[in-house]
Amino acid sequence: MQHESAEIAIVGVGQSDFRALYAATDRPRDAYALAAGALREAIEDCGIGKDEIDGLLCSRVEYNRLATVLGLQHPRFVHDLEGSGRMSGVALQEAVALIANGTADVVACVYGNNGRSARMRYGGEGGGPTVAYDEMYGMTSPGAYVAMMYQRYRAMYGADEDALAPLAINNRRHAALNPVAVFQEEITREDYLGSRFIAEPLRLLDYCIINDGAVAFIVTSMERARSLRKPPVRVAATAGMAHLTNYYTAEDFFYSACQDVASRLYRRTGIAPEDVDCLQIYDNFTPTIVFTLEGFNHAPRGEGWRWADEKKIRHDGPRPLNTAGGHTGESYMQGWAHHVEAVRQLRGEAGARQVPGCTTAQYMCASPIVTSHILTNDGHILTHDGAATR
Repeated sequence: MQHESAEIAIVGVGQSDFRALYAATDRPRDAYALAAGALREAIEDCGIGKDEIDGLLCSRVEYNRLATVLGLQHPRFVHDLEGSGRMSGVALQEAVALIANGTADVVACVYGNNGRSARMRYGGEGGGPTVAYDEMYGMTSPGAYVAMMYQRYRAMYGADEDALAPLAINNRRHAALNPVAVFQEEITREDYLGSRFIAEPLRLLDYCIINDGAVAFIVTSMERARSLRKPPVRVAATAGMAHLTNYYTAEDFFYSACQDVASRLYRRTGIAPEDVDCLQIYDNFTPTIVFTLEGFNHAPRGEGWRWADEKKIRHDGPRPLNTAGGHTGESYMQGWAHHVEAVRQLRGEAGARQVPGCTTAQYMCASPIVTSHILTNDGHILTHDGAATR
């Protein structure tokens, strides 16, 4: 899956105050109200009229009810995406395709989640697609599967016991610079090693946050985008590939699928990994960051855990990574908030965590559906043959 997408842009973003929503409540919050709030913020962000939205893509909330809440009665295209983390990248790819082929002109991508207040655990409930094979062995969650993959990775490449600590520390450092992030205190290596195992070798601080919240982004053509309120963020290219099995593991840590996506993405844009100013990596669990860095050629194979040095990946370092705090620091919005952070970095709106001179950002998701996009600000133009200029 690859789109010739240089003339399509993200023009508006909105999200919840995740920190405020982490407060305890005695009943589940309304995921549709949260989703509607995020979309209203995205509409205000770009300055379009609500009735200009003619495509609606939803995840964890259903389009019929959300459209009713919003008063969007006659969109030209609607689609519900499953509530898994891989869908945030798929949503943007689908929006790009809809605009590129003329099916819709302005597409709203919306996610809403009340997992914390509804007391969801993302595992252990039973009844999932792998129940006949895996539940009897305790494999009832993605965390258990990622722990098993990382155990294999450690055996193959000799990763130290604290190899993932820099990633957890980095996320918390950036979260402390983000006023809407759930966790506002930094952690140390000692804090990391002192946190309890959930599925060994993964510790509590390797796990994403279960939180309430919502995210929305609005996509349209670059031609339309330049007349709107905020500077457009160009979708320079997007690509994807599935790695589908009856379970959540890949013997190669999704490497082959990531390599295929990476080769098409970098070829299409003329942008190499070392040219990307800001990395936004789907991080349901910290080992996923390591797998992704290697799969997309940011780090040598088997060396991602060494590559991710604390000074290198901070927002003011040479390879900034998950600058809003990621899924272990900001909130677990299943990849959606990473897209908002990429847009804000490219607009220069990230405040204390702003990456200096940010003109390119890459979103990457290593999962059973691998997706990645390279986003640029409007000053970073692609020539007709895919070469990048500034």
